[in-house]
Amino acid sequence: MVDIATVGAFAVAAVASLFMAWAIGAGSSGSTPFAPAVGANAISVMRAGFLVGLLGFAGAVLQGANVSEAVGTELIGGVTLSSTAATLALLIAAALVAIGIFTGYPIATAFTVTGAVIGTGLAMGGDPAWAKYIEIAALWVLTPFVGGFIAYAVARALRADTITEEHLVIGLAAVVGAIVANIEFAILGAGAGGASIAQVSGSSLPVPAAAGTAAATLIIAALWAGAIALDLGNGTERGERHFLLVLGGLVAFSAGGSQVGLAIGPLIPLSNDLELPLLAMLVGGGFGLLLGSWTGAPRMIKAIAQDYSSLGPRRSIAALIPSFIIAQAAVFFGIPVSFNEIIVSAIIGSGYAAAGAGGGVSARKMGFTVFAWVGSLAGSIVVSYVGYIAVDALVL
Repeated sequence: MVDIATVGAFAVAAVASLFMAWAIGAGSSGSTPFAPAVGANAISVMRAGFLVGLLGFAGAVLQGANVSEAVGTELIGGVTLSSTAATLALLIAAALVAIGIFTGYPIATAFTVTGAVIGTGLAMGGDPAWAKYIEIAALWVLTPFVGGFIAYAVARALRADTITEEHLVIGLAAVVGAIVANIEFAILGAGAGGASIAQVSGSSLPVPAAAGTAAATLIIAALWAGAIALDLGNGTERGERHFLLVLGGLVAFSAGGSQVGLAIGPLIPLSNDLELPLLAMLVGGGFGLLLGSWTGAPRMIKAIAQDYSSLGPRRSIAALIPSFIIAQAAVFFGIPVSFNEIIVSAIIGSGYAAAGAGGGVSARKMGFTVFAWVGSLAGSIVVSYVGYIAVDALVL
């Protein structure tokens, strides 16, 4: 039988988690996916906030388990986060993200939550999970270079004369379709494992499993390419804007799958004591993301879309392609990732591919943003460590 103190502690931590989910929805997962589309005038700010909320909720429920478990159990060794530690970590991280929202600077949510969990865990006497830190750091460091390079290359290719713009967009649509076909969903798998659309579709073919998955992937990629080709036939600009909106939706879905873990991950040890299913946690976290996207995201969407670069459809497509790829890789490997870092790096890459020095990218704005990223990680570790020591001393 669960005692009342445990239930009360979980309730307090859950309120902090909901606040964190709201802050994430209003900040990174709510603002970044459709920012390039808004910058390209493909969708209005308010409509983008509405759609990203729904898609983020869907991603949280269908893809949120991997990152949630990583944040809750893999960032610190030797100890299990207490209710005090979980609540404190969530409140400190949410406060830092909220500061970014109201000042117009995209604080990296993954940095703040990861730092806060590590800080409180170390204060409890836990051991650093160096292997996981190396894995996370590698992705964080590589993201600006890989995302920026891919965005730059795609934007340059769209401007080049070696291949027609329409054919390149069709090829990109095929690549995106192939990735979508191989995204794993828990609801498609048997038992605890997940499965992709290509795996499920390919299993019905009279061929070995690997061959069936490959064949299904090719078919789905061809369908995506064909749909975009038909749309481009009615006007290149019109087709590109529609493709841009699809990409924004996929990134929003991926953001929900990753960012919900930052809100509910610290609660997982407590939820295990209460025998609360992970699905219920994901639904609750997804609802918080949705509320944040609907109520607070428009300000940040406008800031990212207008302050970093004057985007057109081609540069926006170039920015969202690597954003989607990196986001899904992070979800697959269970690594907390900053969508602000992903999308801003991609916007810069596509911006520098444009004519003119800097491609309209504000160097001053980027300097402040990088400072905010580094400061949020270091600050959250220090503040969480000191905060837990202080609170623990007061309780005793």
